[in-house]
Amino acid sequence: MVLGGALAQERPSHAFLFHGPAGTGKRAAARAFAAELLAAGAADPHDVRLRVQHGSHPDLTWVRPTGAHVMRVDDVEEPVVAAASHTPFEALRRVFVLERVDTMNDEVANRLLKTLEEPPSYVHLILLTDQLGGVIDTVVSRCQLVRFDPLPAARIAADLTNEGIDPGSAEACARLALGDGGRARFLAGDEGRALRADVEALVRAALADADGAAEPWRGLLDRAEERREAAEAAVEDDKRRRLELEPKDRERRMLEREFDEAAKREGRRARTQVLDLGLELATLAFRDLVCLAEGAPEAVLATDRADSLRAAAQARDARRLRQAAELCEDTRQSLQLNVQEDLALASLSLRLRRLVGSPG
Repeated sequence: MVLGGALAQERPSHAFLFHGPAGTGKRAAARAFAAELLAAGAADPHDVRLRVQHGSHPDLTWVRPTGAHVMRVDDVEEPVVAAASHTPFEALRRVFVLERVDTMNDEVANRLLKTLEEPPSYVHLILLTDQLGGVIDTVVSRCQLVRFDPLPAARIAADLTNEGIDPGSAEACARLALGDGGRARFLAGDEGRALRADVEALVRAALADADGAAEPWRGLLDRAEERREAAEAAVEDDKRRRLELEPKDRERRMLEREFDEAAKREGRRARTQVLDLGLELATLAFRDLVCLAEGAPEAVLATDRADSLRAAAQARDARRLRQAAELCEDTRQSLQLNVQEDLALASLSLRLRRLVGSPG
């Protein structure tokens, strides 16, 4: 409704901030909205929309933070701030989409501020965030807010079931996804099931009376490393295909450097995403145990693990289980500060065992 009304105006707002949980369609909506902004006045609007969907329209710039946890000045200096001063290549407008603007620090925000405050009439910015509270106030205040609500778990579960996922697993993955359809689909797949198994091993080791695995967190760390290697390999494949088409030595060397940097960025991001999700799942596992310990089984998210969770929750101190969930979340947050991951996970495992390692 908000975006439709904006398109109906002769001069839509110059800056929008799409906010809401991950997986609620913000990126798809941003691309569709950008397509309509750029198609206005075009001789062939359908062709414009098609090129926007394929990411090949010259007047659309899509910016993703290059840091694992932060947006860097270089991400906005040339691609947005400098580019916004140049008139459109072929459309009546230029559109800039910036993802994860909650990772913007004060320096980046200050570089972008003038463009947000007084952009040329042909410039439109669409900012995306999963965490509105993390976006700097001066940025929020200069944008028209567009909220995306979480997807209902029942709807996500129905979609997964229609895709052939077992109904029990579909329900659990939908609830664990917390409104994120993409996450639910990942959790329902082979890789997601393997990640859940790694997390469950970490939680079981913490709850066990015996020592169990010497490094119960190792599976999670190894899986993150596998994702890093896979992400880097994908960029390397793109690099080989691109270099085959570039006959000039100078351009080849520049491309090689660009792809090498991109491989490191994508690898780091993929590794971070696995650890982040794994620790969030650990937090939710202890949350489920709290629900069972306090007699609220209907609030359990991992419904496909309810029986094993119920046995683990018996005679447990709900207060200690709640503290365990907080430890997992604190560790997840600490990894964003570039702490040494193996030491952080080893410390978490030890502290969890001391906290909840025996009933009572």
